[in-house]
Amino acid sequence: MKQLDPEHTKANRAARSSLAEAFLAMRTPDECRALLKDLTTPAELEALVDRWRVVRLLDQGLPYREIHDLTGVSVTTIGRVARFLEDGNGGYSLALQRLKT
Repeated sequence: MKQLDPEHTKANRAARSSLAEAFLAMRTPDECRALLKDLTTPAELEALVDRWRVVRLLDQGLPYREIHDLTGVSVTTIGRVARFLEDGNGGYSLALQRLKT
């Protein structure tokens, strides 16, 4: 992660909030996909999609090795996603919960 002075840190915090608001402004999955494609490189988008697939499979109770076999995602990345699912900021869990209702 790049080192930033306090002014840049403050600006980045505001930009993160603005980005979250941009996602909330999208009204359909197609609009959200378009924003994601504009924001990310194909490799970055693939990494995000891979992580979300892992979250869904972990939520189903699948073991790491089986998730790896299904997705091709490394066991290290699966473990990292599992850690954030369990002890992260709650975003994965909240998204899963809301998609189930």
